[in-house]
Amino acid sequence: MDVSTFYALFSTTCFALVGLWWNVVQSHTDWMRDPALRRVVGGIYLSFLLPALMGLFAQVGGTKQPQIWRAAFIALSVIGCLCTLRLLARARGDHFLTWQQAAAALLYALIAVVGAFPELARHVGLRPIQTEALMLIGLIILAHALVWRYMAGEGRAEEEA
Repeated sequence: MDVSTFYALFSTTCFALVGLWWNVVQSHTDWMRDPALRRVVGGIYLSFLLPALMGLFAQVGGTKQPQIWRAAFIALSVIGCLCTLRLLARARGDHFLTWQQAAAALLYALIAVVGAFPELARHVGLRPIQTEALMLIGLIILAHALVWRYMAGEGRAEEEA
């Protein structure tokens, strides 16, 4: 698949997931009244928004002007990593949440590293923008797992107790 086509589809999908998450949150107004739940809801929102934005910047820069997507990936990954680490510090005994957020923080850090040092992608036999795409897919898989856990009620049980 053409990298530009991938990122166009990826961004569109992630923005659709942001909209779907907004709909879910609107039907659970109680989530926004509790600060702990609101933080998790916001973390899920960022789990879809930040990759969507990265996909847009990948389209703008593409393979001809990689400095655009690289700078955006670094900045957005730092934001994602810091926000995820803040949530991780509040996970308190929920092993799934701890695992999910630690994995997401690691992926954000790796995305920033490849953005800063694109030559590292050669070690896996891919172009940097392809390596980033695979890690972004991983972030979305982790975000889906978090949404499933949260929607099933298990993710909220620790927060509400």
